[in-house]
Amino acid sequence: MARPKIVSLSEAIGQIQNGDMLTFGGFTVWRRPMAAIYELIRQKKRNLHLVEVNGGTHDDMLVGAGCVEIWESSWSGHELYGKFGGNLARKIEKNEILYEDWAHIHVLNRLTAGAKGLPFLPTYSAMGSDILNPENDNLGKAGLRDGSNPHIGKYKYVIYKEPFTHSEIVLVPAAKPDWCITHVQMAGKEGTVRVEGLKFSDQEVIKASKHNIIIAEQVVPEEYLRREPTQNMLPGYLVDYIVELPWGAHPTGLFGAYEPDGPFINNFFNATRTQEGFDQWAEEWIFGVKDFQEYLSKLGITRLEALRANPSLGYSSTLKRG
Repeated sequence: MARPKIVSLSEAIGQIQNGDMLTFGGFTVWRRPMAAIYELIRQKKRNLHLVEVNGGTHDDMLVGAGCVEIWESSWSGHELYGKFGGNLARKIEKNEILYEDWAHIHVLNRLTAGAKGLPFLPTYSAMGSDILNPENDNLGKAGLRDGSNPHIGKYKYVIYKEPFTHSEIVLVPAAKPDWCITHVQMAGKEGTVRVEGLKFSDQEVIKASKHNIIIAEQVVPEEYLRREPTQNMLPGYLVDYIVELPWGAHPTGLFGAYEPDGPFINNFFNATRTQEGFDQWAEEWIFGVKDFQEYLSKLGITRLEALRANPSLGYSSTLKRG
């Protein structure tokens, strides 16, 4: 069994090819791999196919930068810092992106099926809703359910009359992304992953994906993680690449390390409501810096330290909220 490689961010992201299907760990504005998002944009990746339990600041940036061809999820937004994904909404309204709307549990079931090696999972969720209206099968209407793309099934879903109670149930197809990128607090040198706080759907999306990039605040000795094995989330054999990158989830938050940078996210939301606005924002914060370290320098130590969590509390005791 090969051990994961510890590499630079640019090297890890360089493995991702145009047209690949991607998913991400974290949840809305928590523990998103934002440094990787900036690098995907900086490397000008194109025609990406995103499938996510829910979107957030990260996918709205990728959409605004023109990296995404197909977006499949249940929602995208910035929580109280921006409510909805303005770039995604704009491109949907202008028919500049293909999208497939799912119920939250549908996407989770799709990735769970992929993680379990199953072709589908059954659910009663969203029955009777417009989510299952055949008119809303956008990939089908675009002629993409012809079997030529391994990530797009012949059917969006199947209504099945199950044999036990003879009631109808929805079968949703497995999703098996090419890559999952996840930001965590710690990774061992052999790939053991530890997440502190909520794990969200990370285990499902990581196990469903063919390849995994783990971005860690710290790379630590495996011996340290093995002292408390029940605190670890995943073994190293699931990991392809490890990147050690402190603050790599900024502007989203990382439990026990730092808070979401609300003003930064809100500024992004307000500044990128037009494509011209996004381009100007990206020129300053993505293309205007050579790498993530220069991005952190631009933010400044004072701003970052204001976000830092008190280690005894798990959150910042000085950050002004509300």
